[in-house]
Amino acid sequence: MVHGCSQLVVSVHDVAPATADETARWCADADALGIPLSLLVIPGPWRGAALSDAPDFAEVLRARRNIGDEIVLHGWSHVAGPEGPSYRRAIGRVVARGAAEFAALNEQQAAERIAAGTQVLADLGLATRGFTPPGWLASPAANRALTRAGFTHTTSHFGVTNLRTSRLRRGFALSHRPGGGWSERAAAALVVGLARRRASGGGLVRIALHPDDLHRPGLRDASLRAIEAVVAAGAIATTYAEVVGH
Repeated sequence: MVHGCSQLVVSVHDVAPATADETARWCADADALGIPLSLLVIPGPWRGAALSDAPDFAEVLRARRNIGDEIVLHGWSHVAGPEGPSYRRAIGRVVARGAAEFAALNEQQAAERIAAGTQVLADLGLATRGFTPPGWLASPAANRALTRAGFTHTTSHFGVTNLRTSRLRRGFALSHRPGGGWSERAAAALVVGLARRRASGGGLVRIALHPDDLHRPGLRDASLRAIEAVVAAGAIATTYAEVVGH
């Protein structure tokens, strides 16, 4: 783990057979910039095929890991269900637009989904001990289930948690929220400015890339500018696993 300078983690969310083309585009951009990625993989059925139904895509992910990318479990189906307290489900709907699968689960419910996802990844040669909940929202019970399952780190909007020590490495995740119009453009400019400012402060900078961003050319350009600005400021590009020293 690098100390005394900024670190940059660039994550690609919603990695699944349904987003194979978008994932390939972000990976090509990362390769051009010479940085590793943390790839957040949805193992269950999402927008069509499950990962276990796409052996060719699994091979692509194994190749990415072999060149230094990190595989991260990103829930099971990436869809919130009816489980859990209503107030937690309501927060998930507002923050994550129905994707907050782990926001309201109890420990047993979370453990079942974690076990299912872990098994799929292991069967495909993609075993991991890193987890990012869909929408960056997980109940305390879900985090206990992760620790019980042997995971070493997880993330939220606010940073990266080492599950072995409960230590939080602070670093707010910067990402776009596609919606069009002036608000989208203003938010994109804000991402670039915040990334540059945080890099100069010597902390952890996190930039999250989503497949839907690629359908808005301005958002892709803003993300690449932000990454370039952080690297130019001297930040070391790394992965979540390296941040927690795994």
